[in-house]
Amino acid sequence: MSDTALEIQIKTLPHQPGVYQYFDKDENLIYVGKAKNIKKRVSSYFTKNHEYGKTRVLVKNIKSIKHIVVETENDALLLENNLIKKYQPKYNVMLKDDKSYPWICVKNERFPRIFPTRRVIKDGSEYFGPYTSMKTVKTLLGLIKGLYQLRTCNYHLSEPKIEAGKYKVCLEFHLGNCKGACEGKETEEEYHSNIKAIREILKGNFKDSLQQFRKQMKVHAQNMEFEDAQKIKEKLEILENYQSKSTVVNPKISNVDVFSIVSDETFAYVNFLQLSYGSIIRSHTLELKKKLQESDKELLELAITEIRQRFNSNSKEIYVSTMVDLGEDVKVTIPMLGDKKSIVDLSKRNAMYYRMDKLKQIKIVDPDRHANRIMAQMKADLRLSEEPRHIECFDNSNIQGTNPVAACVVFKNGKPSKKDYRHFNIKTVVGPDDFASMEEVVHRRYKRLLEEDAPLPQLIIIDGGKGQLSSALKSLDLLGLRGKIAIIGIAKRLEELFYPDDPIPLYLDKKSETLKIIQQLRNEAHRFGIEHHRNRRSKSALTTELENISGVGEQTIIDLMKHFKTVKRIANAKLDELENVVGVSRANKIYNYYHKE
Repeated sequence: MSDTALEIQIKTLPHQPGVYQYFDKDENLIYVGKAKNIKKRVSSYFTKNHEYGKTRVLVKNIKSIKHIVVETENDALLLENNLIKKYQPKYNVMLKDDKSYPWICVKNERFPRIFPTRRVIKDGSEYFGPYTSMKTVKTLLGLIKGLYQLRTCNYHLSEPKIEAGKYKVCLEFHLGNCKGACEGKETEEEYHSNIKAIREILKGNFKDSLQQFRKQMKVHAQNMEFEDAQKIKEKLEILENYQSKSTVVNPKISNVDVFSIVSDETFAYVNFLQLSYGSIIRSHTLELKKKLQESDKELLELAITEIRQRFNSNSKEIYVSTMVDLGEDVKVTIPMLGDKKSIVDLSKRNAMYYRMDKLKQIKIVDPDRHANRIMAQMKADLRLSEEPRHIECFDNSNIQGTNPVAACVVFKNGKPSKKDYRHFNIKTVVGPDDFASMEEVVHRRYKRLLEEDAPLPQLIIIDGGKGQLSSALKSLDLLGLRGKIAIIGIAKRLEELFYPDDPIPLYLDKKSETLKIIQQLRNEAHRFGIEHHRNRRSKSALTTELENISGVGEQTIIDLMKHFKTVKRIANAKLDELENVVGVSRANKIYNYYHKE
């Protein structure tokens, strides 16, 4: 990959938290890093002067960049750790200790213990995490211990041993931290009700525990136990601000492939996330160019087969955003909620960001391909018979009926063509009549284009609803252009698109590129019209009084304004100052007008 291509990659990176990966000329992964803002962090490698020699060597060897977008910085940290441990990149020397992150284990026992661990053992126990800090784990365990009385001993509390009186309560029982299950002082049912509540805390559902904390705090306060109340309050604040769920890692989801698809008129992008022991270990996006109007289902089936062969994946279950048929050997799931749905959503976000990166690169490197794609999309979205290569948009501007004007802006190949913009001063309409004004300017515009044999647009956009659209259609009818030029109206409030002879408006996706271009046209027409309207009002306000002076014409007013700048200065000028600008005769008329008394 050339340096220019690398620069384009950097320019199109997202401003999102995530992980970035550097590859050398042989496509070997040489560095993995995390960032709160991927684009800002990666850009810094290429803009700063690095004092450390190995960093300079690393930057010199970077030939391509990949990235994975995640929800939070914690997710980025965990994902970075997974990738470094799996691939051991050459320049990640600081993480060679292979440090593992802590989990909270709910042990698979008759009276389950809850404790921190860095090892996940498949013995039926439940594991929550991993957490990025042991401090967080200790805080959570401290909160749980303060709320629920659980055992800390490692005795095997089978029913026969308890009935035989093999165990005796310890100091924890006398301190009130344990209810003495070892002597049968607490039933298994009571104990498991506490474990159920603790699971909710570890999953992030703090509602019941928060209510119980608040009750405890009030009781302490009523009993004048303010220190204890303050401790409970601090725990409440920690619980309220803490988020324990992670979309990157979930220990219940293991050996699963995740696929999602994002497509447009010409291309499809399929993202693949590979999960192993609850962690993302690989992300890859495949780009497919459409030859026919293939459906997302067909494209996704093709992509899944290709990707699984390429990466030698043998997972028996996959999560997808669109249902596919892959035979009986693979279980296909479309998750609707929970952690599984979050992972599919994350995959779709990565596909969307990949597509956005590609589109930005195409816009820089191949503007013609970008324009072709936009035109094809607009033709399909707006149900047009041909691509709208030439679009014109009209907008009226008036304030309380004064100085009514209209604007026509022109877009060619999806971009403003400012040399073709036109202003119109309304000539035949008295007062603020938007409908009649629209009828006038549309007629004047296309009558002139016909007379000059100039090219007509493929699409006309009217800023307004059904009324303005009907007025414009009257002019097209008079000129014999009805049906020869596509015309739509856009209402401002709900972004409704109105078509001739169709009472039901069209609503486009708020994020669609077609709607964005129409909004850009409308906003540009509004800006252009307001600018002209403001200029006319300013000129009118400045010159009206001078025009009332008999014998003073337009050129005299221009000369005076150039010299004195304001009407007030003209009114206060001495006679000889006026004579120097406009001569004796006109100077006397102007001087006498302002000095009648």
